[in-house]
Amino acid sequence: MDPGDVEYEPVSVKAVLVEMKDTAELLIDLAYSAVLHGSDEVAAEVLELEERMDVLQLQARMSLLMAARSPEDAEALAPVLGVVGAAEKISDAAGDIAKVVLEDIGVPEAMRTAIPAAVETVVRGEIAADSAYAGTSLGDCNLETDTGVRVIAIRRAGDWIVNPDRDTVLSAADVVLLRGTETALAPVYESVTGDAYVPPEPVDSSIDDLDRAVDSIVLMKNMSELAVDLAYGSVLFDSEGVAAEVVELEAEVDALKSRFEAWVLRAAGRVEDPITLRGLVHLASATEVISDAALEISEGVLRGLDTHPVVAAAVEESDEVIVRAGVAADGRLADASLGDLQVKTETGMRVIAVRRGDGDWVVSPGPETTVHPDDVLIAKGTRAGADRLADLAGDAEP
Repeated sequence: MDPGDVEYEPVSVKAVLVEMKDTAELLIDLAYSAVLHGSDEVAAEVLELEERMDVLQLQARMSLLMAARSPEDAEALAPVLGVVGAAEKISDAAGDIAKVVLEDIGVPEAMRTAIPAAVETVVRGEIAADSAYAGTSLGDCNLETDTGVRVIAIRRAGDWIVNPDRDTVLSAADVVLLRGTETALAPVYESVTGDAYVPPEPVDSSIDDLDRAVDSIVLMKNMSELAVDLAYGSVLFDSEGVAAEVVELEAEVDALKSRFEAWVLRAAGRVEDPITLRGLVHLASATEVISDAALEISEGVLRGLDTHPVVAAAVEESDEVIVRAGVAADGRLADASLGDLQVKTETGMRVIAVRRGDGDWVVSPGPETTVHPDDVLIAKGTRAGADRLADLAGDAEP
């Protein structure tokens, strides 16, 4: 049998879905980081994870087919197949983004510094033998709490740990993927690897249309990532309101892509070699696929199909949890802004949406967003962070 062959074996569908969700989200982070840092090593990690995702989706599909024994089973499992297919599409899109780097398709240098320093990025590093982190658990070194940098995945002897927890022990020669802001990453990267962290050099562009095209790609990336988060949230909470926001985001990404195409065509006449713009076109196409996949994740909710318990359980048990927190009248967050109480810093949770008491939604709220009693926050982060957010909100029942 070919080593790449996959045979049916009894597996937990929930466990496979958990790994697929974590891997899909990790792939998005890694793929864009490979482009922003021009890193062949990170891009190669993306393609390895993409191969792992291919195996996972086959295992999930075979297990779901074995479980369907009646029309009722088929109806219940159809949305689960949709989630599996969507995760696979995200994986494929991430692979296409990584190939922009590996195949030297090229992107304008301005793209390398298009992401603001305050936005988190992902870097890859190998733990040095003399690193202070070698031989310690993530809980003991308290890395995320002390530095704001999180280990989101570890590759050890060819195997991946995509959801390391506080009990995971770091070892010399482990390849770790670190997520954080450029400022926070620099000292941690040096402590982990023994090498200095070199961020992309700022590059100014003199072509306005090219700048607009690059800005559009960054906005499409942010919207697509948010759409994926909200899509999983809509499934977890069986919320048509959240799913409707995914529809709006997907439509906005489509509109942005149309404007992006116009700006690229205008810029092509002003750059020395228009072929260097091919990478941007590839990025835009792959990013649109990610937003389309987000819509597929929430399609079952939009069509009134009940969320299968296995999907909700998988979202709850994944690496980064998505939670709801109701704001109580006596909670510290009541009538305060997210920035005033430094919610992300204090809890480690990123608020991705706010449902107002009157049913309206604020998607991708910023530090200036004020929350009120009876608002419901939808946030993403660690389980420990979820408890801290609930305390801050007053732990009202949403």
